[in-house]
Amino acid sequence: MPQKKDWWWGRSASIDLHGCNHNLIKNPKEIKKFVCAIVKELKMKRVGPPKIKRFGHGKLRGYSMMQFIETSTIISHFDEQGDRAFIDVFSCKTYNPKKTAKFCKDFFKADKYTLYVEERK
Repeated sequence: MPQKKDWWWGRSASIDLHGCNHNLIKNPKEIKKFVCAIVKELKMKRVGPPKIKRFGHGKLRGYSMMQFIETSTIISHFDEQGDRAFIDVFSCKTYNPKKTAKFCKDFFKADKYTLYVEERK
């Protein structure tokens, strides 16, 4: 039996998008399309509808989204002032983080992305 320290629980990918299309990140219908598309891209299954809410103060306003998936969650925060998006995918089902980051970049028509990946044990 493997020791507890050897157990792999899941993969966490944090994707920071810069230079996003402003009209996409401020539109809840587009954010919902994104959720459905990324779940399909990852070959995962949504659990319930996504939660999409706009909130904040002053210049720090924008949408946030949370989607439960059978293997964990996808969470996103959108910065309308800076045209940025911060997307976190955590799943105990394996997936390709670079391919996922490229998908997000293409969907939101971002200029560039930064990817952080952590294997959770």
